[in-house]
Amino acid sequence: MPERLAEMLLDLWTPLIILWITLPPCIYMAPMNQSQVLMSGSPLEINSLGEEQRILNRSKRGWVWNQMFVLEEFSGPEPILVGRLHTDLDPGSKKIKYILSGDGAGTIFQINDVTGDIHAIKRLDREEKAEYTLTAQAVDWETSKPLEPPSEFIIKVQDINDNAPEFLNGPYHATVPEMSILGTSVTNVTATDADDPVYGNSAKLVYSILEGQPYFSIEPETAIIKTALPNMDREAKEEYLVVIQAKDMGGHSGGLSGTTTLTVTLTDVNDNPPKFAQSLYHFSVPEDVVLGTAIGRVKANDQDIGENAQSSYDIIDGDGTALFEITSDAQAQDGIIRLRKPLDFETKKSYTLKVEAANVHIDPRFSSRGPFKDTATVKIVVEDADEPPVFSSPTYLLEVHENAALNSVIGQVTARDPDITSSPIRFSIDRHTDLERQFNINADDGKITLATPLDRELSVWHNITIIATEIRNHSQISRVPVAIKVLDVNDNAPEFASEYEAFLCENGKPGQVIQTVSAMDKDDPKNGHYFLYSLLPEMVNNPNFTIKKNEDNSLSILAKHNGFNRQKQEVYLLPIIISDSGNPPLSSTSTLTIRVCGCSNDGVVQSCNVEAYVLPIGLSMGALIAILACIILLLVIVVLFVTLRRHKNEPLIIKDDEDVRENIIRYDDEGGGEEDTEAFDIATLQNPDGINGFLPHYRRGLLGGMSQDAV
Repeated sequence: MPERLAEMLLDLWTPLIILWITLPPCIYMAPMNQSQVLMSGSPLEINSLGEEQRILNRSKRGWVWNQMFVLEEFSGPEPILVGRLHTDLDPGSKKIKYILSGDGAGTIFQINDVTGDIHAIKRLDREEKAEYTLTAQAVDWETSKPLEPPSEFIIKVQDINDNAPEFLNGPYHATVPEMSILGTSVTNVTATDADDPVYGNSAKLVYSILEGQPYFSIEPETAIIKTALPNMDREAKEEYLVVIQAKDMGGHSGGLSGTTTLTVTLTDVNDNPPKFAQSLYHFSVPEDVVLGTAIGRVKANDQDIGENAQSSYDIIDGDGTALFEITSDAQAQDGIIRLRKPLDFETKKSYTLKVEAANVHIDPRFSSRGPFKDTATVKIVVEDADEPPVFSSPTYLLEVHENAALNSVIGQVTARDPDITSSPIRFSIDRHTDLERQFNINADDGKITLATPLDRELSVWHNITIIATEIRNHSQISRVPVAIKVLDVNDNAPEFASEYEAFLCENGKPGQVIQTVSAMDKDDPKNGHYFLYSLLPEMVNNPNFTIKKNEDNSLSILAKHNGFNRQKQEVYLLPIIISDSGNPPLSSTSTLTIRVCGCSNDGVVQSCNVEAYVLPIGLSMGALIAILACIILLLVIVVLFVTLRRHKNEPLIIKDDEDVRENIIRYDDEGGGEEDTEAFDIATLQNPDGINGFLPHYRRGLLGGMSQDAV
């Protein structure tokens, strides 16, 4: 403690001693013609006053100034004297006044306006502000007029060791792989000191480890942390706490220090092999377990973590390698044993397997530590279970001819109970697969018989399902698919592939192919179809047509001569016999219709009707009938119109054969002779329309004559 106090006092008083030594030149009045100001802390001005004097004379400046210095953190009963301003214009009559302005003037720094002394009236901190720029000026005391131009000067705050180092980014965390060699770099840290790095050793730092040996070391100047021990094992200890110190003053006694912590975590490497928890595992499984079911789990522990602990499992030996498999569970890091093939208690009751666990990611740096694998033995016991019947085949394929007799046996299925008790089996057909009930099965022996006739041309395949049920336990059933193929027999005669109609040109040539026809047969012989064509026996010597068999199993009809005339015969019917190659062969007769047509010179058919032969070119019989019907309709309309017109205009007069005298009116008055007859027209009484002048003139003359006779 006394040593620490002595060091602090030495740091505090050293600048004061320097200030005291340099103080007399600060107040020295130089014997110069022009005014000057001398400021503290400038040995250059003290020692080379003549040179400085020449410079000032040349620049015509009245101020000689320099930097001033003041210690930070100085506190005393009185303000600390920083320096003094003076001019040779001041004869001592107190007629000059000194003025100070700039940074901190009046608040931090105060000037005696008579003597020019500058004092620091507040405690200064270099870390807050390292220097102050001020302006000094001498003015007349009474008029305040400037005697000299203003001039700037600087007051610098001198540093003392008052700030301890700090780790601004702490606490720190770092990682390093386990099993690292000696001197492996872990990380580096950095501390900062707010003191002046130029002045003294206040900011010169030295690093050391207070806690964390002997595992780690640190470079004193660079603060690089390294491993101090080789082969540190994460499985033994994973995390270390290191306390780091930074001390200023170059690490000497009396310097200030700061500390931080560094947490170092060892990362994992694959330096440990897997190890089974036990050397022998026992499992039991029913014989009827479903394929793929997990039978049991085995696990090899690994002290490593992450991908370094991943292991793959394999079955490397045993009598059940074909029946069982093992897979790796990446999450649980264990091996799952599953069933690959069905088990049979009656055949084998137990199995022994040898399983191996091996690391997936092996680090070659640690291969010398031994094989990164381990083995264990697994015993599996098969338990008996009531199993369903087992068919002798997983599928059945049966064949039957389509003309097979009813109740004939098509085939047989067999099944057995694999259990030791061996229950009898009963067979049946799943009627959902045989909705038409075309088949039956014997419940005892599994023989399948035909129930209804078959027709290959309707359906070639029939797929049914046979059910086998244990008589002692009806819940134990099995199913098997049975495919029944219907075989073909020759029961269909061949016929034309389509309805053919041939056209023969009147101007055709002898030997010309009129039509090519082909045949079809619903049957399906093994060697394919082969047809024979022939004419009816009575038409073998047909004078008009002949036939020719082609290589592609088709038939061509040819004309024997030319000069066909559709007026003589428009249509020819040619019966053709078609026979197949079945056993026995079947045949049928198909008739080909041949029409005689009018053709162009290049053989293009134009018309095949007889009536078209006598009609004008371009008009068919239908068109002529339509035209004739229109003409008749028009004539009927005209006749009706004329008749109605005449009936409307016919006058109501006496017919020619009637006696006019029957219409004479007799009266006893005396007539007026001929003039009286002219005055009265009898026709007006008979036909009032006659008054309009429609009465013929000859009738008027007749009536006039009759009146005279009557008179």
